[in-house]
Amino acid sequence: MAAIGFCAHDHTACVADLMAHARAHCEKEGLKFTPVRQRTLEILLREHRALGAYDLLAQLADEGLGSQPPVAYRALDFLVKAGLAHKIEALNAYIACAHSGTDHSPAFLICRGCKAVAEADTAMTSGRLGDAARAAGFQIEHTVVEARGLCPSCQEPAR
Repeated sequence: MAAIGFCAHDHTACVADLMAHARAHCEKEGLKFTPVRQRTLEILLREHRALGAYDLLAQLADEGLGSQPPVAYRALDFLVKAGLAHKIEALNAYIACAHSGTDHSPAFLICRGCKAVAEADTAMTSGRLGDAARAAGFQIEHTVVEARGLCPSCQEPAR
């Protein structure tokens, strides 16, 4: 599966599809998908890069949706708990989940050039980490995988 975030795609359809999925998910789970939470997710989806809470707050404030930090933090906390967004620990920022609605273990590919973040799906129980955990008798419950580098657009052309 290609990492979502670096590949060309119909971005308008991407945002519309993921917003429709988010609305259906919240309705099914009985979660309140308030206008602030919806707009926060739309901003994350539109950007396709990790945004800090204060970056989001500035946009929300410009739109009259609140200007105090708890507004952004509460919306982000809701989105993360609902599985609609992820926190990028290395950046202390957030990104919309590209695989929401599925049980997955994301890995984040962070471009140091343009700051885009792509989400790739990984498996906690495979590869070297899974092998090491099995050898130690350890059961992995959660991982955070974040890699920094250059996306295809920021890499210098091969000579």
